Amino acid sequence: MISRLIIKVFTFDANRLRGISNITTKHEHHPIVHQASGRYASQSSCNMSLLAYDGIEDGNSSDTETDALIDFTTMLMESHHDCNNIWIDCNSELKSQSQDDQGYYLGQYVLGVLDFSSQYGIDYSISYTAANVIGRPTKFPSYGDYPETFTMRTYGDWWQRAPSSTREIQPQNLPSLPTHDFIVVCFEKFVVPTEVAIFETFNPGGVVRIWAYSITKHWTCLWEANSKDLIQPPSNYPRDSRRFAPPLKKTNFITKTLRIDFNHSQLNYYTEIDAIMLCGRSVSMSCMQQLIAPVGESFDNSRKDNSSGPILCKLRTLKFQPSCTENYAVKLHDFINNDLSQFLMENNVESKQQLNSSICLTDLPFEILLKILSYLDLKSLFRMGQTSRLFYDISTHPLLYVELSLKPFWHLTNSKLLCTLARRATMLRKLDLSWCGGFGEVSPTEFKKFLTQRGDNLTHLRLNSCKFLNASCIETVGIVCDNLTELSLRNCAIDPPLLNFSCLANLKNLERLDLFQTAFESELLLSMLEGNRKLKHLNLAFCGVSVNMDNVATHLATYNTQLVSLDMWKAHFLSTRGLQSLARCQQLEELDLGWCLRDATLGDSLYQLLSNCPKLKKLFLSAVRGITERDLIHIATLGKNLEQLDLMGILNITHERVYEILVHCTKLQLLDLSFCDSIMDRDFDVIANWARLFNVDIKSNRIYDAR
Repeated sequence: MISRLIIKVFTFDANRLRGISNITTKHEHHPIVHQASGRYASQSSCNMSLLAYDGIEDGNSSDTETDALIDFTTMLMESHHDCNNIWIDCNSELKSQSQDDQGYYLGQYVLGVLDFSSQYGIDYSISYTAANVIGRPTKFPSYGDYPETFTMRTYGDWWQRAPSSTREIQPQNLPSLPTHDFIVVCFEKFVVPTEVAIFETFNPGGVVRIWAYSITKHWTCLWEANSKDLIQPPSNYPRDSRRFAPPLKKTNFITKTLRIDFNHSQLNYYTEIDAIMLCGRSVSMSCMQQLIAPVGESFDNSRKDNSSGPILCKLRTLKFQPSCTENYAVKLHDFINNDLSQFLMENNVESKQQLNSSICLTDLPFEILLKILSYLDLKSLFRMGQTSRLFYDISTHPLLYVELSLKPFWHLTNSKLLCTLARRATMLRKLDLSWCGGFGEVSPTEFKKFLTQRGDNLTHLRLNSCKFLNASCIETVGIVCDNLTELSLRNCAIDPPLLNFSCLANLKNLERLDLFQTAFESELLLSMLEGNRKLKHLNLAFCGVSVNMDNVATHLATYNTQLVSLDMWKAHFLSTRGLQSLARCQQLEELDLGWCLRDATLGDSLYQLLSNCPKLKKLFLSAVRGITERDLIHIATLGKNLEQLDLMGILNITHERVYEILVHCTKLQLLDLSFCDSIMDRDFDVIANWARLFNVDIKSNRIYDAR
């Protein structure tokens, strides 16, 4: 029992020594420009691959190969090397060089946008698109809604409350503040970062993480928010723009690429970003190698302080070294035989009799241990597998990999990790690779190999913003994953289509299809709708100009009458004819027609829709110019189950019609009246009182969350 306890504790300490540490910083909201201090710590502990947690598993190992035993003496020697390592900061390096090599403090704005998860605008327009963050601020310090800024698709938690919301795959992987959207930007010059400034001109407060991509091709989190940082000010608090420059983690790596993560859960309305600035000390070519070298050879100060376990710290205090033979395989055995008694005596460890009287975690039945480990996130599961042979066998059990989400670990996912998981996930059913594989970390060949091995039983597949996808990858999905009930390809292809989606016509069991911001061929889409009669959720927002939405609506009314949610946000070629067809989908609970109905009048089409679809809970009619006062009366009288109603930009709505909607739609929770010009300024004080009276969150560019 003592041997097992010591081995278990030592391996746990070995695992901690490998650099598993959490870095937290305090979030400050002042726009002070930090001076380049010249002192940076290395960032090895943050650039870890999940593969590193898995002992000997690599691309060439077999399913039956066992992990190598963790050697305690080697661990001590490595730790001793760390403690005696000479730390040279950036100042001391630069002082030994000429004045020209010291570099200079540089502030630069975005040169280009490399990736983003969503945007409010469309690519062939300049309004509310990601490209608006390029260059200097154009609106800051002014506060307000400006089309020249970058705006994302959602705000608050309203989309999570809608009928189309999805459950996260492997939710235990999510951080306390999950990322809802992101943008990746690049700059002209490499610098050692000292400050990142984000210019927010409308509803600031959604930034939760700032990442940097180093010259060594690893992502490092420079700053992370906590829950208190997202608390929005009261509704009567003065609104102002913000130059957000939180304190960054001190580091010595070189970068010119940033990723900004956003969480919208606490935002009252859409947030808008005007510009992003990266500040830091420039690096000359002569000293670049000296700055890169510590990244691979040293550990930062936080790792020195935090990575050692209690036993190792005690051994250091005692200056205790186990005596071992030269044979590597018997070092741990020699330590237990020769030095264990001394260690137990000096540290007052309980006797063998006392240890035998207690129950160890490893004494629990296999099934119970398997259940306990099922609550661990993927990182912890890999770490647990290194503590002992028993926990390795449990942590690699296929039942723990029925659902697999690498989305929260987008910065760690690579082809080697997919190879490792392919051996474990033999019973895989749900897979989320969203946001993964950027900068060539996942190869299309390795992805196809993974799907070929484990994709035949997949029911859910999410590949949102996966830039490694090519025509061959999509073909593999269509051929291998024929049991899919959910397929999500958000933001995967541009217009005109560069991917060959023809093989997706083989899918016949889809209940959810998400093609948000993905260009798709019209004929193929119609063929998929015809072949998937059980379809319940369909997202065609921003799906490109090649798709005629009237034809889509006709097919939906003919083949997909069980449809529950439909998103046509900023789609094209939808007329009253298509709206009349949608009225035949009587199970609809959610319908988004924002910016896609251009007819001068809707006739009776909206009335037919509301009459035939009494289950509607969410109805978005943003900027539908053809809505008349009669249509608004129909909404009030027929929308008994409406919970979310978006009338942004409706020209003919008055405060009398607003009151009628509030009175009759008793389940209403959200009402967007932004840019409704027919409502006078003096009426918004009254509407604000109605919001409190009916407990409805009324959005407007002139009032904010008046409840």
